[in-house]
Formats: sequence, C-alpha cells, structure tokens
Amino acid sequence: MIKLNLTQRIWFSFIAIILMVGLLIGIIYPISLKSTLTEETYRIIEQQQAQFLNSGGRVVYPDSGEFLDRNDAVRSVGHIRVEGQYSKQRGNAPFEVIQEMIRSSEGVERRGRFELTYNDGTIFYVVFNAYTADGEVLYISYMWDTYRDQMVNRLWSRLFYIMVMAGLLSLIPAFWLKHYLKQPLLSLGNHFEQIAERNWKEPFHWESDDDFEKLSNQFEQMRQNLIKYDGAQKTFIQHASHELKTPIMVVKSYAQSVKDGVLPKENISSTMDVILEESERMEKRVKDMLYYTKLDSLQEATMEKELFAFGSIAYQMEERFRMQREDIEIRISGEKVYHYGDVEQLQILLENLVENALRYAESFIEISASETEQTTTLEVSNDGEKIPEKELEHLFTPFRKGNKGQFGLGLAIVKSICELHKGYPEVKNNEKGVSFTVVLPKKPSG
Repeated sequence: MIKLNLTQRIWFSFIAIILMVGLLIGIIYPISLKSTLTEETYRIIEQQQAQFLNSGGRVVYPDSGEFLDRNDAVRSVGHIRVEGQYSKQRGNAPFEVIQEMIRSSEGVERRGRFELTYNDGTIFYVVFNAYTADGEVLYISYMWDTYRDQMVNRLWSRLFYIMVMAGLLSLIPAFWLKHYLKQPLLSLGNHFEQIAERNWKEPFHWESDDDFEKLSNQFEQMRQNLIKYDGAQKTFIQHASHELKTPIMVVKSYAQSVKDGVLPKENISSTMDVILEESERMEKRVKDMLYYTKLDSLQEATMEKELFAFGSIAYQMEERFRMQREDIEIRISGEKVYHYGDVEQLQILLENLVENALRYAESFIEISASETEQTTTLEVSNDGEKIPEKELEHLFTPFRKGNKGQFGLGLAIVKSICELHKGYPEVKNNEKGVSFTVVLPKKPSG
C-alpha cells in the first residue's frame, strides 16, 4: 500500500474528486444532452410541418423541393409528399430514403416520429398520414442531425472549459485546507515530541471545530494521566526504598557487630534471630511490592477464572492464621456461596484482609460471603478498635499504614485485585469493630 503524507492525501483526494466528477459528467452529460436536443429537433420539425397543415383540412404543403444536403443543413426542415398509393412523390429525395420512410410509416394512424441513417448521418423525420378525395397522402418533414451534433459539441466544449476552470479554482481551497488541517496536527505532533522526551508540563488545548477539540481534550487527558503515573511511580520508588532501608540497616549493623565480636543481644542465637526476622520482613516487603506492580499490568484476559466455593479458600485462611493468634476465634459463614473468578488472586485478597484483621482483632475475626443475582460480597470483620473517620478514605492508598500497619501495600493489593475483577472494596466502622467488604460482579451471562 502506498504511504502518503497529509499534503499528498489532500491533493490526491481533490484530484480524485475532480476526475470522478469529470468522468461522470463526461458519460452522463452527452447522453442527456443528445436526448434533449433530439427531442428539440422533433419539436422543430413538427412546428414546421404544422405551418403547412391547417386544422380545416386545406393543405398548402410544398409540392417540390431539393433534398437537403447534410453539410449545408443546420436548422433547415425539408418536406416530401407522397400520394396516390405511394406512386407519386413530390420532393427530390433519394429513392432508398423514400422507400425507408414509406416502410416505417406503415401502420401509422395519424402521425409518427422516426429516424434513419443515411450517408453516415441521421435523418429525423415526422410522418403525417392524411386521407383525401384522391386517396391516402403522406406528408413527410425531415431534418438532419447537423443541428443536434453542433449544439452538443458547442455545449460540451463550453462545459469542458468550465470544468478546467473549476478544477484550477479548486486548488485554492485545497491550499487552504492543507494549511487548516496541518496546523493543529503539527501542534499536536510537537507536543508528542515533548512527551517522548518526558517533558509533559505544558498543557495542550485547541479551540476549533468539534473533532479537533475532542482530539486535543483526549491528548490533554493522556498528558494528565502520564503526569499522575509518573508521580505515582516516583512515590512508589521513594516508599519502596524507605521500606527496605530499615531492615537492611538492621541486618547490616547486626552482621557487622557479630563480625566485630560484639553481640547486640544476649547470645549469638538471639542476635541471629533478629537478623532472620528482619530478613523475613524484607522478603515479605519485596514480594508485596513485586506483586503490586504485577497487578498493575494484568488484564482480565490473562486471568485464569473458574467457578469455586467460597469455603474452599476461607477454610485455608482459617487453617493458616489460627496458630498466629490462638486467642482469636476465626468464624466462617457463607462457605457454600459460589463465585466465578481467579482463585489465586482472590486467595491473596482474602489473605491480606485476614492478615490485616489479625493485627487489630481482640477476640474474633469473621469471614463471610453472601450473594445476590448480580454480585458476590466477601466480608472480613473484627472487633478491634475503630478506624478514625479521616483515615477511612485513604486506607486503600499504597503505603498508607494504620497505627499497627506494616508496609502499607496489603490493602492496596486488595483494591487492585477488586478492580481487575470489576469490583470495589469498602471499609466501615460498625458496632462491634471494623468491617472490610469486597463487592464483585458475577460471571456475565453467555
């Protein structure tokens, strides 16, 4: 396929339109014009014939006349009269012409229009059939195609010059249109170059027709999203480096102390326990950060969805976490609720909610599921202290930690998984404590 720039496309479009219009006119116009002028030729013949035939029956038709020559006749009308069983003719027409005219008039009751080809030309003629005391008489008036062809050629030549002038004049709007179309696109292209160089501070808005204005608004929205994404990326890196800095410093300082023969704790075993604990914390943080960034790039098409019972993952959570705090009762309800989704992701979602609840619960954690025709609702609640109202709207923001929070990524991961499943999370204080709710749409029908 030939690649054309904008200017070439504009010129190509204009030339194609002009050629198409010219082609259509060149085909349709002569045919239409010839048909119109043929009708006009018959009208002239009939008018001339009517001058010699009056309504009272008195005929003053020419008795004789020379047969018209095609090259000399323009709007001239010739006349021929044939009478007496078609044995006499008045008018010096060639015999074969008279015979063809008589043959074509057979069966004509009163008047008929005909044409014949003679000497590379066309003769248009009108036959009038009359009945007199002497018998049947044919009055024939004829006219060559000279007038019609001359008019077609004249009008066609004038139209040709008009089309050429119109084509040349159309170049003026073509130049204007090229400038009009390229101006906003050049401006947009300059802004794209700036964004390619990571310079997206300058806003872009083009006030023009609706299409270009819509395009500029879409570009501006993209620019703002890039700014937000860039800011979020920088914030993520800052928080990630801060979260990793502390355990690394602890591990490094304890390892250096052991190397120097100084034990920060009572014995080598306690000292190594601290190093292992900080290493595990650092490992947990790295895994959460990697999983959070992975969720940011996942699409629904890549998820492995299946139908599963809520109890199949809820009891796994109960078995995994009950030994961490033996003083906490973990209750499960709605285990027979079925949902269609990515089991692995929803396990991680529930794991983060339960792990978060363990840090605040005083006596129990309740894990439940319920459903309607359209949605499945998962809920994890505990009887811990209530969350300050000003903190509720920020809990799902990355690196926002509560008073007992660890890394600030657990609830952000919950929100990301919800969004991948086209759902949303909620948190609220209730009479007994705090409740985290996840609302997920069911599998689309069909």
